[in-house]
Amino acid sequence: MNTVFQIVLLIIGFIMLIKGADIFVDGSVSIATRLKIPKIIIGLTIVSMGTGTPEVVIGIIASAGGSSDLAVGNIIGSNIFNLLFIVGLCAMIRPIAAEFKDIAKDYWVSVAGATALLIFMLLFGDFIPRYIGMVFVFAFVIYMAFLVRQAMNRSKKEPELEETKPKTSPVKNIFLVILGLVLIIIGAHFAVSSAESLALTLGLSERVIGITIIAVGTSLPELAIFLISGKKGENDIAISVIIGSNIFNILFVLGISGIVMPLAIDSSMKIDLVVLIVGKLLFMLFSITGKKITRLEGLVFSLIYIVYIAFIVL
Repeated sequence: MNTVFQIVLLIIGFIMLIKGADIFVDGSVSIATRLKIPKIIIGLTIVSMGTGTPEVVIGIIASAGGSSDLAVGNIIGSNIFNLLFIVGLCAMIRPIAAEFKDIAKDYWVSVAGATALLIFMLLFGDFIPRYIGMVFVFAFVIYMAFLVRQAMNRSKKEPELEETKPKTSPVKNIFLVILGLVLIIIGAHFAVSSAESLALTLGLSERVIGITIIAVGTSLPELAIFLISGKKGENDIAISVIIGSNIFNILFVLGISGIVMPLAIDSSMKIDLVVLIVGKLLFMLFSITGKKITRLEGLVFSLIYIVYIAFIVL
């Protein structure tokens, strides 16, 4: 009976995530258009931080409770799921336009964050002290300040464009963003809690649970927003959400979790980081060569993810 209840809760969570993502994208795009803020900036900031809220909550709770493997596994696993599975799945449904020159600076921040974490783990072993967490959070704040300044400069330089669509009320747009975000967070909570309960019955380790069930659960907002953004033709938001989430997870979520409680790192997570960095480099290669992620390249991403998950579970 308990299992049936958890499955029902999981389905309810999925429904709330999808509807919340639809509302959230509409509100975010309207705000970006009204304020003349490039949509890619909205995706890298508001949308990415909003969808990353489940990861923040999981990271703080897990690290405070001494479950470092769960906290770090969730962060790395979410990034791998976002980059390989979400991009791969969506590209197989419809090729994704991805002009690398438009996302190059932000993408290199994403690659640098994951690479820095891997290098730190290789050099200093299996422990992330509080001061490293502070460095990561400080780097995230600097990056956000850079994005805001970039958006303001673009807004001043770009000429006024005549509106082709009727303006919607700013209050309505803000309400849509908040409502969508609330539905996303609640839906993610339902999905994660029910999925975790089901997974624990299988006797999986904290690292495996974090990288698989929890990572997938907390990444459902990104999946929903990516699918809906692509359907609406908002490729700038779709791609920037994935990149922004990767940056947010590594720098902010990991940083905050490390500040709450120094994180002990399972040495096997070095493999996970290598997979993440390889995925990032493949994404860059595909974006540069064809200026889009094709169905075949999406299939490659998905197969890499499936093989990776099978490897760590078995």
